[in-house]
Amino acid sequence: MLDSVHPVLFHLGALYIPSYGAMAALGVLFALALAQRNARSAGIAPHQIWNLCVLALFGALVASRLLLIVMNWRDLLRHPLWLLGLATIHHPLLAAAGGLIGVLIAGVYARWQRLSIANTADVLAAPLALAFACEQFGALLAGSGFGKGAQVPWAITYTNPLAYRWSGAPLGIPLHPVQGYTALAFLTLAVLLMVWLPVRRQAGDVAGVGLMGGGVGLYATEFWRDWEGRGEVLRGALDGPQIAAILLVIGGAFALRSRTPRQTEQGTPATKQSSSEAAHE
Repeated sequence: MLDSVHPVLFHLGALYIPSYGAMAALGVLFALALAQRNARSAGIAPHQIWNLCVLALFGALVASRLLLIVMNWRDLLRHPLWLLGLATIHHPLLAAAGGLIGVLIAGVYARWQRLSIANTADVLAAPLALAFACEQFGALLAGSGFGKGAQVPWAITYTNPLAYRWSGAPLGIPLHPVQGYTALAFLTLAVLLMVWLPVRRQAGDVAGVGLMGGGVGLYATEFWRDWEGRGEVLRGALDGPQIAAILLVIGGAFALRSRTPRQTEQGTPATKQSSSEAAHE
């Protein structure tokens, strides 16, 4: 049984550095570096992908915090200093809202820069999976999105009071390390997407597999996660993230649909190479 997980990575006097925030930031850095690499192999200028990622990330963070303020404005009026702690709060609803805004901003920027949406999505698929894997590892350390009770040898037990105060994780109870399950699933998915990117059939395939794989991984691991505060659907048969996972699978299947050469978006090296060979013949 593991009991050495810590919500605080380190502290300098009264300044605490949360494990969750540190791992999320590390995931963003890894994702940005990987996106730059993928951009070069997909024929997109790295600076365009960098700008897109930064704008989308900023928009997602601002949107999620604004939603939090709107939902709790009465409490914030009574306790204005709570505004300083908004950045440490994480919840599936906030993540979904921020992610949606981030996707919209990325799409608008891609259109403005005349980038292929499908090709750009392929470039970002593996980095997003890697970032989510790092975020879930941070959640494991912090106690956020904790699992159900378990009696397995690899169960984890939170003992730090901050795990309960910050994330509501129960103390002294063996739990499934479901955040670790999710992190491993998305790390595996990131590797598979990286391997497939150079040999994809057409633009949009990698993103489609990423959506479907992410949806399946999220749906499956939610069965080991405590559903408190995550929303129950169909009288408790599913929770909110599982509904989102089903939508991801549907979206991935749509992205993987067969397209004729006229419908396939330009911008992938494979497409350009095929066109060039046909012209020479």
